[in-house]
Amino acid sequence: MARKESKKARKASATKEESPQRFNTLVVNGDKYRTLYTEKFKNRKKWVKPDQRKIYSDIPGTVLKLFVKEGQKVKEGDVMMILETMKMKNKIIFPIDGTVKKIYVSEEERIPKGHLMIELK
Repeated sequence: MARKESKKARKASATKEESPQRFNTLVVNGDKYRTLYTEKFKNRKKWVKPDQRKIYSDIPGTVLKLFVKEGQKVKEGDVMMILETMKMKNKIIFPIDGTVKKIYVSEEERIPKGHLMIELK
């Protein structure tokens, strides 16, 4: 019996030394789960549904030539611009039909990856 008491005493002292953990509740399809979130998870960049009407650059480069103007109607597959990256000239095409609302780049401008180039109506 003395042995069991010492185990209980050890457990009690161990729980007193540990700080209480804060659990977060995660709800998935109506089911609740208790979980611990890491700081990395809490500080992550939140996912946002992409807007097809805003066209961003996939790679950094230099805009060589623009083929559209604001207010112009375009169709899917039309050439938007030529973007030079790593000494290669890439034709950037429109993914959907629409009207050019605003152009955020100009010819001979260097743009980084993820830069908003053109917005459609």
